[in-house]
Amino acid sequence: MDDAVDSPLSDLEHDRARLGRSSTAERVADILRDRVTEGFFEPGQRLSEEAIADALGVSRNTLREAFRLLGHEGLLDHRLNRGVFVRILSAEDVADLYRVRRVIEGAAIRRRPTGQALTVIREAVADAERAAAADDWRGVGTANIRFHQALVTLNQSPRLDESMRQLLAELRLVFHVMKNPRAFHEPFVARNRKLLELLEADRPEEAAAFLDAYLDEAEQLLVRAYEPNR
Repeated sequence: MDDAVDSPLSDLEHDRARLGRSSTAERVADILRDRVTEGFFEPGQRLSEEAIADALGVSRNTLREAFRLLGHEGLLDHRLNRGVFVRILSAEDVADLYRVRRVIEGAAIRRRPTGQALTVIREAVADAERAAAADDWRGVGTANIRFHQALVTLNQSPRLDESMRQLLAELRLVFHVMKNPRAFHEPFVARNRKLLELLEADRPEEAAAFLDAYLDEAEQLLVRAYEPNR
């Protein structure tokens, strides 16, 4: 595919403020990971080193180190003499991502949420509902990812939070396989609302059973979408 498109580059220019004076490869990687999670970069897309470095106002060396970090996370592919590309995940990757999700989210949903965590979860649910009403299915996908990231904070583990953040960035790349994003995302808007209600009612075992079925169906839909390309 062609170099990074104008829209993400324009947004990256606004991200310069996040770098501050002590801009580092880790912070650049954080920005690019966030943009992957928000759906701005698509699987197979070639990332222009020159354009992204200029948009963020960082050196090529800093950007290359950020690319290297994201490559280790499984988000980017470095192809010899061709450049850096957003990774294309496989159906096997999907299955493994969902194995990890069942462990991390399954443990989280059984814990009593704090008021602060519930507030973040409620905001993600409301954002998804607003985006769905506006027919903004990329926005729905982003809100859904925020919802599940917020669920994992119930584990009260910064390490699990960081692992989930990386996992959800990979998952966003998987979402692109769905040719009809509305058909995929729409049912889960209501299911996120149901999960929230079960958490608010302090019914953790019901919430856990509901989440298991939720993840099973989502995985099956995504794996099935890969079948024509296998």
